[in-house]
Amino acid sequence: MNELQPKNNNAVVVSQPTQVGFNFFDPVQFDTMQRVCKLFASSELVPEMYKVSEKNPIEKAMANCMIAIEIAQRIGASPLMVMQNMVPIYGKPSWSSKFLVATVNTCGRFNPLQYRFIEKGMLGMVDYTDYVWDNATRSKRAVTKQFDGKKVMDIECVAFTTAKGSDKMLESSPVSVRLAIQEGWFTKNGSKWQTMTRQMLMYRAASFWTSAYAPELSMGMKTIEEYQDIQDVEYQEIKDTPEEERKNNANKEQISMDLADGKDKTTKTVVDAQTGEIKSEIPTEEAPKTEEPQNSPSF
Repeated sequence: MNELQPKNNNAVVVSQPTQVGFNFFDPVQFDTMQRVCKLFASSELVPEMYKVSEKNPIEKAMANCMIAIEIAQRIGASPLMVMQNMVPIYGKPSWSSKFLVATVNTCGRFNPLQYRFIEKGMLGMVDYTDYVWDNATRSKRAVTKQFDGKKVMDIECVAFTTAKGSDKMLESSPVSVRLAIQEGWFTKNGSKWQTMTRQMLMYRAASFWTSAYAPELSMGMKTIEEYQDIQDVEYQEIKDTPEEERKNNANKEQISMDLADGKDKTTKTVVDAQTGEIKSEIPTEEAPKTEEPQNSPSF
């Protein structure tokens, strides 16, 4: 909103508000941003995806720079810092965990993140699900395996801090080595969980904390470590929703209920398949007829 500012000669002028972000559909702002992006794309300090090269033409490099600058303005960070810490993994943008922690610590809303470790004893045998390629179905299938953790300590990590001006403790969901094994992070090929266990626990706990208390700082993007730990599972199409499945498969035939628990051999209860109402009782076999007494002749 515009504000009135007094001058030394008692004249009053209107100060213009500070522009936050830019409008893609404003020709003047868009032209200015293109010149800024061209400057970044010509620099040697930006990563390869933002720099002009034979494999990365200027149009693509400038487009990547423009998106990075727009994200930087949203979260209030340096554009160069965003470019150096936003990495595409499997075609999806992701943050480095160190950048995510630094963003939380410097945003001014929270005190610096801290970590609490608890050793919960040796793991023992841990069941986990792995996805292996099946040549017969040409897809991945789930296989239950066991991890021998008799010599591995189960460590649990929780990230915590408080908001500025508040004593309420804000804690992340606990992350443990057992959880990492059950989720397939620990056993994944090339994983750092086995060699940098405590560091990976801190990174994952910080990511959980940010998703719970400050998702606007990560803008919904996962960290690099999270994307690397994701298991690729074959897509399966679900044709019917649960409601449609019940509608299509329910009440296909009449069902009979033996209300006498098998003890009554003479009757059979029939239930209406549409309403669930008991319609009638149909005798299964005729009951023996009782003989009527005959009048004997009188003498």
